[in-house]
Amino acid sequence: MRLAHTALGGAIGVMWLVLPGVTADHSDHEVPVSAVGSAHGTAAQEDETSTGDLVLPLVAAGTATAVAAYAYARRRRRARTHTPATAGAGPAQVPPPAPELDRQARRSLVTADDCVRTSREELGFVEGLFGAEAVAPFTEAVRYAEAELSAAFQLRQTYDDNPTDASRDILDEIVARCVDAGRRLDAEAAGFDQLRALEQDMSGALRHAEVRFRELNGRTGAAGSTLADLGERYAPTASFSVSGQVEQAKDRLVFATTGLNRARQSADLGETDRAVLHLRAAEGAIAQAEVFVDGVDRLASALAAAAQALPEALDEAEAAVVEARERPTAEEPVGALEGHVRRAEATLAAVREEAAAGPYDPLEALRRVAEVCAPLGAVPGAVRLVARGSTADADGLIGTHRGAVAAEARTRLAEARRLLDRDPAEADTFARQARELAERDIRAHGNPYGGRPEHTNGVAGAVLGGILLGDLPDARPDTLTGGAPVSFGGPATRARRG
Repeated sequence: MRLAHTALGGAIGVMWLVLPGVTADHSDHEVPVSAVGSAHGTAAQEDETSTGDLVLPLVAAGTATAVAAYAYARRRRRARTHTPATAGAGPAQVPPPAPELDRQARRSLVTADDCVRTSREELGFVEGLFGAEAVAPFTEAVRYAEAELSAAFQLRQTYDDNPTDASRDILDEIVARCVDAGRRLDAEAAGFDQLRALEQDMSGALRHAEVRFRELNGRTGAAGSTLADLGERYAPTASFSVSGQVEQAKDRLVFATTGLNRARQSADLGETDRAVLHLRAAEGAIAQAEVFVDGVDRLASALAAAAQALPEALDEAEAAVVEARERPTAEEPVGALEGHVRRAEATLAAVREEAAAGPYDPLEALRRVAEVCAPLGAVPGAVRLVARGSTADADGLIGTHRGAVAAEARTRLAEARRLLDRDPAEADTFARQARELAERDIRAHGNPYGGRPEHTNGVAGAVLGGILLGDLPDARPDTLTGGAPVSFGGPATRARRG
């Protein structure tokens, strides 16, 4: 980076010294607009031309040198960030084999995603206390990390789409971007702790967390009533995705209750470090309980909006069917078009009948309408409502179970987010894939505390949700189990104690 800065400074210096002279030449030797030429005017013009011819290549060369040096330095820095396996192996470092590099890329994506999610959650508590302006540098750090992570996920999707043709460079770039994201968050961790100043006085943070806890506790009870109402108004499939979320919210709140109580007790005893750990764990549980409750409320709103949008979507779809029957068929075989039309007509008639008979699933009805319209080249605008819901649903599931969810589900979710405004129907497909993959990972992970009465205080959910790092089932039940609670920061700082 010193080389880049030096070259760039040199280029700027050349421009600063020489360009004023060029400007002066132009202002001091203006050629009069007349038909009469003079030797003096001609000489002045030749001097201007020779000076400009000399300066412009010099400036261009300096700028090119600066850019090249910066690119070289950036490549060198990136190369150093993701070669831990070969560090210290001697002058002839051997890159890891492709399968190991692939595993490293997956691990990097999961770790970076966890860091971003945790940092965003704790940032929400701090912003609630100090305001948006006070946390602006940390908000910017999270945005930077999110951008790097988004690019890494897009590269991973490219790799997954064509694994046989993909190069090692893609995996290298994935790791490098994840490292950049984590490093930026790590760089802000100390300043973040200084702003919170929990070691000096955590009373404000505790009160703020307790207020959010009480509000959420009331909302959880209301969410139970909302869920029961959804079961009566719609088909069972309509609320299946949130069927257990009220119970999971209560589980996180049980853990938060324990954490808040122990944080106060530890603070009163002067055990500041322990108080900070309990507070951060409680905040993480409150944030995830809110995700569960928000999911129920969001689904209720989405189902109502979908039911209202369905009649217009059906009208759009039927108009597309009529247009498809009348348009020229040179673009595709007649038989194929007729098949699409017949399938669309049958599906649209069935959807109308189900909606009239009730109860039904409005979101699934919109999805079916969109699917049969796509081959006809017309997708109802209401499909964006479906895609937003499925993407938010997958995001909530992954975020609250991130201790178990691997890179593949997270990659599909990132692709759904990327396509949400460009191609809602495709985004919906990726979001549903993300949920299916996440559910598979959660089933494979299981419950490490099943059947153990001393762990009925929400610890298992905290580990599954990534609120606590690791899995220490033999720890005493009156202390934090599962390892340190995570906090704002990257891989090097998010498990800090105190």
